[in-house]
Amino acid sequence: MNLAWRELRRRPTRFVTATSILTLLAILLMFLGGLLDGLLGAATGALRAQRADVIVYSSTAKSSFVRSRITPSTRAQVEQTPGVRAVGGLGLAQLGARVPGHGPRDLADVALFGYELAPSGLPTTPPKIGTGWADDVLRHNGVRTGMTIELGPKRSPVRIVGFVSDTTYSGQGSVWTSPETWRTVLRSNRPDEQLAPGTFQALVVRSVGPAATVAHGIDARTDGATASLTKEAAIEALPGVKEQRGVFNQIIAVTVVIAVLVVALFFALLTVERTSLYGVLKALGARTSSLMAGVVLQASIVTCVACIVGGVLAILIDVTIPPGAIPYSLSSGRVVTSSVLLLLAALAGCTFSLRRVVRIDPASAIGSN
Repeated sequence: MNLAWRELRRRPTRFVTATSILTLLAILLMFLGGLLDGLLGAATGALRAQRADVIVYSSTAKSSFVRSRITPSTRAQVEQTPGVRAVGGLGLAQLGARVPGHGPRDLADVALFGYELAPSGLPTTPPKIGTGWADDVLRHNGVRTGMTIELGPKRSPVRIVGFVSDTTYSGQGSVWTSPETWRTVLRSNRPDEQLAPGTFQALVVRSVGPAATVAHGIDARTDGATASLTKEAAIEALPGVKEQRGVFNQIIAVTVVIAVLVVALFFALLTVERTSLYGVLKALGARTSSLMAGVVLQASIVTCVACIVGGVLAILIDVTIPPGAIPYSLSSGRVVTSSVLLLLAALAGCTFSLRRVVRIDPASAIGSN
């Protein structure tokens, strides 16, 4: 190992190529991870912000707000279910918003929610009729506190009284209003989707005891009229969440495989160059395990340097991207996970060289030289 460490210190240029390629792969891994987290965060923020344990849809809705209808009679059955502590209605309308100072065709995508039980960051009492709280992402569209935006083709006015963070839905900036405001906007702009008084698209439930048990109890109580999911399951059931995660995880897996091949090829070439040297060292009594440890040490250090440089550059990318430009969110956990994956890939790659080191015969290596 001392010999491997000395080689790293005295001939660092020998490892520049591998370090550069691994640095690019580290940046790619972290960028893909940050993009995945950003996309999922932008799609699921509205449900993640709910201070509830169970989300209740109608049984035929397939976990979709648009198709779901929870009538007052069904809600009463939900409220009578053992383990249910509090129930609140939740409604959604996805509309384009005209922002003052912007062109008539320059619309901001808005997910308008009407709520009864306040999500995280919002006041317990819903805002007054005609007003709402906007997600921070809408600042990128020019929305400001005190501004009145116009929603949908009927230009329904909603005045913004404050901002809340991380509550986007399906990539759209959310606006949180009272149920009355949501019903008024929905009735004006989506007359075919208007709901009867007291009917909501979904219910959020705060429970006592295991959420999965309470969800099952709700569906039994309503005789199958509802499809109740734990909050985590409801987030996974949102359109596109599983698909996005699957696609990005496949790309990340391919990137890790490429890292394995890069390390395997690089250290295989180094081992070929060192065959005679390893033969001499074995003839002098060097143990094979010591030579193998040297290869592992070099692969680990080269990969760690690549991860550090790649992490710094990925963080700089995160800092320089304007808020709301692309859904990119790089967390410390993602940096660590990407670094660990790349390190494991490097160790897997250098195993091909370790096999060659084990098979080196001192006499043959010295004789061929």
